[in-house]
Amino acid sequence: MSFLWMLIVGGIIGWLAGLIMGRDIPGGVIGNIIAGILGSWLGGLIMGSFGPEIGGFYVLPSLIGAVLLIFIVSLILRSVGGRSRS
Repeated sequence: MSFLWMLIVGGIIGWLAGLIMGRDIPGGVIGNIIAGILGSWLGGLIMGSFGPEIGGFYVLPSLIGAVLLIFIVSLILRSVGGRSRS
């Protein structure tokens, strides 16, 4: 049950980060889950563990990490997409 809960919370965090950034995450639901889990890891590295914990995720660092991850991925995709058009 805890693995399922982790997937659900990771998906919600990824979805919220996409809403904050105003960008769709490639991959749909799976992309949201991946962004939420990787964002949680990145946020934990940068900010540590504080705030409310839900499903093994500290919400604030996870959300901030997911926003950063989406920003970085969108920059990479934009630069790769821009080069292929010329």
